Amino acid sequence: MSDPCTVSSHVLDAAAGRPAEGVLVTLLKQEADALTPVASAPTDADGRVAGWTTTPGPHRLRFDTGAWFAARGTATFYPEVDISFTAAPGHSHVPLLLSPFAYSTYRGS
Repeated sequence: MSDPCTVSSHVLDAAAGRPAEGVLVTLLKQEADALTPVASAPTDADGRVAGWTTTPGPHRLRFDTGAWFAARGTATFYPEVDISFTAAPGHSHVPLLLSPFAYSTYRGS
């Protein structure tokens, strides 16, 4: 069995300058030619999801940005954001800085 990995994320509404509460985030593991769901939850009041455990290897975080912006009456160019990354033993933190027409990410700590 592989050493466990933990995964967390933090979504910030860069246009409003505050955490993005309520963005549905799904952790997917790449296995051969398929993506297998591992966990899914909305971001909390601080824009965070945490405590997910998985195994090492290629993964994807999928953010349902279209529904989040629609609930706020805001048009967006990106209906969802997928961030591919490789989980390693230990902790992976994948932040998302979000606005209606742009996003960025980096390897967090």
